Amino acid sequence: MKLKEDLNPMLLLLFHLMVWIYTVITFLPSYLLSWVSRPDGSFYGSEEERAKRAKARSVLGQPEGPYRAVSSMKKLVTSLHPGVDTLDKMFEYAAMRFPHRDCLGTREVISEEDERQSNGKVFKKVILGEYRWLSYKDTLTAASHLGSGLAALGQRPKTNIAIFCETRAEWIIAAQACFTYNFPLVTMYSTLGGPAIAHGLNETQVTHIITSRELLETRLKAILTDVPRLQHIIVVDNAPTAWPSYPRGISIHNMAAVQKLGARHENATREHKAPLPSDIAVIMYTSGSTGIPKGVMISHSNIIAGITGMAERIPNLCEEDTYIGYLPLAHVLELSAELVCVSHGCRIGYSSPQTLADQSTKIKKGSKGDTSMLQPTLMAAVPEIMDRIYKNVMTKVEEMNCVQRTLFILAYNYKLEQLAKGYSTPLCDRLVFRKVRSLLGGRTRVLLSGGAPLSAATQRFMNVCFCCPVGQGYGLTETCGAGTISELWDYSTGRVGGPLVCCEIKLKDWVEGGYRSTDKPYPRGEILIGGPNVTMGYYKKDAKNQEDFFVDENGQRWFSTGDIGEFQEDGCLKIIDRKKDLVKLQAGEYVSLGKVEAMLKNCPLIDNICAYANRCVRIPLAQLDKIKHLATQSAFTSICGEMGHSEEFSRDIPESAVSGITTEWKHLGRTGT
Repeated sequence: MKLKEDLNPMLLLLFHLMVWIYTVITFLPSYLLSWVSRPDGSFYGSEEERAKRAKARSVLGQPEGPYRAVSSMKKLVTSLHPGVDTLDKMFEYAAMRFPHRDCLGTREVISEEDERQSNGKVFKKVILGEYRWLSYKDTLTAASHLGSGLAALGQRPKTNIAIFCETRAEWIIAAQACFTYNFPLVTMYSTLGGPAIAHGLNETQVTHIITSRELLETRLKAILTDVPRLQHIIVVDNAPTAWPSYPRGISIHNMAAVQKLGARHENATREHKAPLPSDIAVIMYTSGSTGIPKGVMISHSNIIAGITGMAERIPNLCEEDTYIGYLPLAHVLELSAELVCVSHGCRIGYSSPQTLADQSTKIKKGSKGDTSMLQPTLMAAVPEIMDRIYKNVMTKVEEMNCVQRTLFILAYNYKLEQLAKGYSTPLCDRLVFRKVRSLLGGRTRVLLSGGAPLSAATQRFMNVCFCCPVGQGYGLTETCGAGTISELWDYSTGRVGGPLVCCEIKLKDWVEGGYRSTDKPYPRGEILIGGPNVTMGYYKKDAKNQEDFFVDENGQRWFSTGDIGEFQEDGCLKIIDRKKDLVKLQAGEYVSLGKVEAMLKNCPLIDNICAYANRCVRIPLAQLDKIKHLATQSAFTSICGEMGHSEEFSRDIPESAVSGITTEWKHLGRTGT
């Protein structure tokens, strides 16, 4: 989507003349460099040509599939390295290859202070220092000591243990300890409510839980009496060492103390039975957005297959790459991404949404955020985060002076045209987009988007301004997050790429919704994913397992996603609907709530939104700066006074303001939403 060019004609002519001269001078070198040589001396072709090539084909030649990646038509890939079929072997393999390379990094907290705002509110701000790193060898040792320490505290193989913790280095160390000692790891979102947490802990009958001091004090403490089996709490923080006012019968340990216990000779040398590929590695509880959270049983072989498929879509992935981890590790996207990095010897630096960038809420003004300090080359993000970046940058563009805004818009549209042709724009990247790119550290070469659909406008913006490809992925917890990922030289929007090399995809007719594999021009239907990455099912949910999972005549396991997709002629999948997302209105018309939300989120007046059935009610969270600007315009001057007198305007919007802006986005409702 091009930005609007409302420019001086002479300036426009001068710019296009300069672009023409630059294009003529650089055409031949850029054309030759756009061809990539294969090891055998032949050529892949330009990015544009590679993007047009078939990504997947139907194995049986039928429109419903199953579709496989072109490189795995004969056989699905199950592992990265021969014999490395469990997660403990994978980490040992990485530690053997990269023993002294950085593995897990955490920033040192230099100081923490309260900052009082003009409205009287107090925000906690931090100044952070350099990243401190654990090598692969040190990380493996820390995990081994923790595992033997947990065993000394009574944790038994094939007996569930829970982790309820923020994304941090200790999470991965604890997970690796559990993988090594065959303790099935129960993961839960740190945002879950008390009843949902108690449900998960009681259903899995855990006696040990790993958590942080903050979550113990703010979330777990209140529900401990509702979890009668719980005996041991391991706190990843080093302090304090005493824990008064907790129920009797529950022992609280610091993680360092448990590791010290595990390092004792009698515990460290005690034999333990290694897990099998078919053993449960993780019981991952879903967010519970559609009801009580469900625990998805994921085996070692499931995860190994899933990360094998993902790694194949990231070109030149190696130990020189740096990944920034900040999304919840209890979510399959983040866990899979970090395990992909570990398997290739990358380093992982930890962050949080509150400290990610220089402008983040907890970073003291004038100090550096995590991306500036770490300068990651790899990053995963959910569309909501990218939408916020898009809106914030475009707001800054609007505030530029005329010359700056003109140059930005011209460069943006020029680069958009070049990307469509498969060409790079190094001069624009260096002169115009360098400052925007620095928001993510300045070295990002791959952005992976997952968790929800990414709008075309946001994807194009990230491609242009951050000077790196955005790979859209599609997967579910039930498939280890693996399904499809778009190839990085494919700059088309609205699609999620072809099937990964670890799985295959079929389309099942959904007659009620009007989707059939015989539809023209492209076959459509409910997406079914099959392969070694399809998980073992839901924990203690036999009826739901029979409904959502099945095994075919060849013994392959399949999952019915409930999402509606279409396969396009080059083998790329496009998600077009969801069975549970369609709402039938009183007039008999079907409306997709996801599409409604995705479109309205791009409205500059709206920060976030929730669409609710059955009359398709929309609950917007306003973009405050835009509302204030709108309020100063002549049509809305009557509400300026109310805004000025509202001490809680940071979130509370006067009723007259809401009614006043209704006309501004009434036209959005005329699109069928």
